[in-house]
Order: sequence, then C-alpha cells, then structure tokens
Amino acid sequence: MTETENIYKKRQILSAQIDLSKFNKKNFDKATDEEKKQQEVMGESSSFLKDGLRRLRKNHMAMASIIILIALIVAIIVIPMIVPYSYSDMITVNGHRDGTAVNLPPMYYSQRELQYMQETGEKLFPHILGTDSLGRDYFIRVVYGTRVSLSVGVVSAVMVLIIGVIYGTISGYFGGKVDLIMMRIVDIIYSLPDMLIIILLSVVLNARLTPLIKGTVLAKLGGNMLAMFIVFALLYWVGMARLVRGQILSIKNNEYILAAKAIGTPNGQIMRKHIVPNVLSIIIITTALQVPSAIFTESYLSFLGLGVNLPMTSLGSLANDARATITSAPYRLLVPALVIVVIVLALNLIGDGLRDAFDSKLN
Repeated sequence: MTETENIYKKRQILSAQIDLSKFNKKNFDKATDEEKKQQEVMGESSSFLKDGLRRLRKNHMAMASIIILIALIVAIIVIPMIVPYSYSDMITVNGHRDGTAVNLPPMYYSQRELQYMQETGEKLFPHILGTDSLGRDYFIRVVYGTRVSLSVGVVSAVMVLIIGVIYGTISGYFGGKVDLIMMRIVDIIYSLPDMLIIILLSVVLNARLTPLIKGTVLAKLGGNMLAMFIVFALLYWVGMARLVRGQILSIKNNEYILAAKAIGTPNGQIMRKHIVPNVLSIIIITTALQVPSAIFTESYLSFLGLGVNLPMTSLGSLANDARATITSAPYRLLVPALVIVVIVLALNLIGDGLRDAFDSKLN
C-alpha cells in the first residue's frame, strides 16, 4: 500500500472524502440520451444575438421572406448590367430613335427592330414587359423603380433609427423637465395629420430645393425625393422615440445602471454601453417595420405625382402612369403593384419574425 493510500485510510473516519478505491466502472450507470442533451444545453455558451438568430431561423415564413428579399436585391443590381436598355432613353435602332417601338406588348419587337435583325442577322435583346407610351423598355423601368423604392425605405428607416433612438434615449434617461418638454413636442407632432402634412411639406420643400440642387449630383434624385426624405426625418421618428423612451424608463433604475452612476461613469457612456444595448430588441423590430411603411408612403406620394422627378421612376410613379393604359395594357399597373405587395409583405413578415425572435417578453 502506498503512502498516499495510507494517508487516505487514516483520514477516512469522520471525513467527507470518498474512497475511490471502493468504486469501479460497474458502480456507475451510463448517462441517458436525455441527460446528455441536457448537459449539452447547459454547457452551451450563447448570447442575446445568437439566441435571437436561432429563433429567427426556426421561423419559416421570415426565412422565406429574407430569401425573397435578397433575391430581389440581387436582381435589381445585376439586371441593369445585363439588359442593354436604359430607364430614361427611348428605344433606338442603329443609333436612331425607333418611333415604332411604342406600347409594345411583352416579348415583342418593333417593326424597325425586326427589319434590322433580318438585315444584319443580329439578335436584339427582347422587351420582356414591352415598352411604354414613349418607347422606353418597361422591364428596366420596373427594375429601377424597385431600386428607388427600396432605397427610399432603407434610407428613411436609417434616419428614423438615428433620430428616434437619440431623442428617446435622452428623454427617457434624464427624465423630469427634460422628458416633459421633449415628450410634449412628440405629442404635438403626433397630433398633426400625417398625410396632409407630408403632401404640404413635399410641395413647399420641392419648390425650395429644386433651384438649390440644380447642377449638382442631387439633381438626379430631384427636389421631390429630397423633400420626402426631409419629411420622413421631421415626422416619422416620433414612434421610435416613444418606444425607446418607454423602455429606458423601465430599466434606468436597475442595479447595474445605479452602480455605473455610483462609480462616476459619464452619462454618455452609460447610455451608449448600458442602456441602448438593453433596448436593442425594440430598436431592431421597429426599424424593420419602418421600411415597408416608408415604401408604401413613397409609392402613395409618387402615385399622386409628388414622388421622383421624371425621367427617374419608382413603383408608385409607374402605377400612376399605367392608369392611362389600364384597359389596353393592365399588366403595366399589375406588375409594379405586385412588386410593392411582395416587398411590403416580405418586410412585414421579417419584422414580425424579428419581433418574435428578439422580444424577450414573447420568449
């Protein structure tokens, strides 16, 4: 018997130690599959983001919407590199404008294009959705219209995110008179009729901005588009601000916030590192749901003629132009309307999926 075993034997009486020599493999039962799974779950390291993404992947509707949206984004980037037509230029044949390429049905060629292909043997790219009343390829105009509408939605959501989070964080964190004054401003903006104010501001700002941006890069977007962005920045952030403020009011008196204040952490650092990360779920959800709202508003304004400036196009302006040919070519209205429905539905489903995945109260 070794010296270690002798010491162990001496300490065995009234000791909490286990004599391992009395045990062998037969004394231990194998862990069941359920116990193994439980150990794997207990031993798995995770985070708020990982947990949310795992729950999001289980939402089949949200994942299908993400795939559709990614495919749509890839399409509007790649298609203009393949299709030789422009959204603004009228169809030309051999360097000359083709006056016969007007109101062509889908997959049809004009008389001059057919004659050119017969004479040269060269195959021209087909007009997938035909041409409009000015002889422009309608398919490429739908592609550019989708690009513009999606860009409006994303830019507007980013502006709402920045303004709403900053405003709501300051209001909720400082409270008192600061919160009282800031929230009264929000209440005033909330009381305004949204659509009426948007239309009025778009008209006024467009008239003011158009001379200022003439000859600049922004002139291609037009005064209406810039006015629309300003309107979104002025009006649409209030919902985000109120949600963020409400969340901050519920967490700003938690122990970790009070501890950070007690050790002298600056207010800016507390808001940036301790408060905003804890309201990240509501920020992600609200931002995702803001994109379809902005797209719908832009489409509505473009349908009224307050959207993008010609020859630039959007889905709303395409639907507006299609009213004149709704009896002879109804697909010109159905195609942009269908694209709007697909985009808005996909973004709403993604927003709902993000809410279910990241909202701790629902899990």
